[in-house]
This record gives sequence, structure tokens and C-alpha cells, in this order.
Amino acid sequence: MEDLTDLLPVESIRLDVRADDWAEAIRIAGGLMVETGVTTDEYTGEMVANVEENGPYIVIAPGVAFAHSRPSPAVLKTGMSWVRLAEPVEFGHESNDPVTLVVALAAQDSGAHTAAMGSLARLLGDPDTAAALGSAPTPEALHAVLTGDGPAPVGTAPQKTAATPGAKASSMHKILTVCGNGVGTSLFLKNTLEQVLDRWGWSAFITVEATDTISAKGKASEAVALITSREIARTLGDVGRPVKVIQDFTSTAEVDAALRDTYDV
Repeated sequence: MEDLTDLLPVESIRLDVRADDWAEAIRIAGGLMVETGVTTDEYTGEMVANVEENGPYIVIAPGVAFAHSRPSPAVLKTGMSWVRLAEPVEFGHESNDPVTLVVALAAQDSGAHTAAMGSLARLLGDPDTAAALGSAPTPEALHAVLTGDGPAPVGTAPQKTAATPGAKASSMHKILTVCGNGVGTSLFLKNTLEQVLDRWGWSAFITVEATDTISAKGKASEAVALITSREIARTLGDVGRPVKVIQDFTSTAEVDAALRDTYDV
């Protein structure tokens, strides 16, 4: 399983780039993946079309967009690119605009990059590391931050509790994290939720599955709850299970609150 630095070489990083709008920002990120042999030009168009179809759900945290689309023949190998903008651009997100960082992912399947997504979620969720990434003067310096061990993720850590899902937990519970394609932002959210479950001591009772909107509708009956963005929640509609909206996919505090609400803790 490839890690973050395998998927994001120095050649895939550009800093202080100018873009006129969100679509151009995605095209710049896509162009880097074309240059490094990760995708063809068609995949860049697919990433833009994903936002046009599903809305700006890819803006996963304040100032951060995670551009991606489904695995397709346009993906030659799994890889990523990193574009820090000189001036922020609007994606149309209700709370996380404007965007200064566009990270793009092209995945050949839904599993090979799971560890990399977990690493990236932890890095962006740590204020000190995020600040270091935001101020790195060169691609080489930024890549050095990515390769370092880095500080542990921070945030409002929930208090550990001896409570469990209780009588409801006669069998393993499932929570679905949902995005448009099931290979990008849902994995960010899955990682953050699993961090919270680990802190609670509930990982033995709840499994987390990252999935796409179409699959989520079919799997909803198996889940205790679905956790997603506001845009994807609107697409899902009424699935017969609680749908919890998260604005910042890297925030353990926000995910903690959603989990507490789900289980009335």
C-alpha cells in the first residue's frame, strides 16, 4: 500500500500559482498529474465535471479543496498533485470558501491509496503542520514536511468513556462516510471518524465504510448513520437513516459532536 510521499513527488507540487476561478485551479492540478504520467487530459475534465454535477463538496475544510473523480481509463496509475494558490478562489462552498490549496487525486481503485488519505487527513488536521505546509517556500521544503514524522493530530479531543453503544451493539455497528465517488473525500472523513472512535474506545463496536452516493442509498439500511457534506446530504435525500453533515472533514471536534449526537452520549 503506497504512502503519501509515494503518491505525491516533488514534481507534482506547485506553489503560489495564479488561477482565475475554481475550474482553472482544478485544471492546473490535473495538468500536473498529466505531466507526471498519472493521468490523461480526460481525467482533468472528469474532475471539473464532478464539481459541476455534485457541487463543491470537495472543499473538505476551510481553504482546502480535494479534487478527484471516479477511477477510469483516464487514470494511468494512482497519484496526486498539490497546488497552493497565490490568491484564493471561490468554489461556492457555504462555509469553507475561499480555497487556497487544491490537492488532486487520481485513483485506479478504491483501496490502494487509503493509507495516503489517512496521512493527509492527519497532516491537514494538525494546525502546526498545516501552517508549515502553507508557508513552505519551495516544493522541496513542502515535501520535507510531508515526509517528516510531524506532530500528532490536535483538536478538541473527546474524553474517553467506558460507555459503548450499549444494547444497540448486539452486533457490529456500521457508519457510512459518503462522497460523490467513494474514493476521495469519504476516505478523509472515514479517517477522522476512526480517530474519534479510537479515542472513545469504540473501534471494536463500530466499523466505518467509505462509499459513494449511489452505493450509500443501497447500503443505508445496514448503517446506524451516514456522515457526509451538506451537498452530498442533499443528493442522498431521505435514506431512512440519520444523515449527519460535517463542514470540516479534518476536524475531530466536529466529527466527535456528530457521533455524540448519533448515540446521545
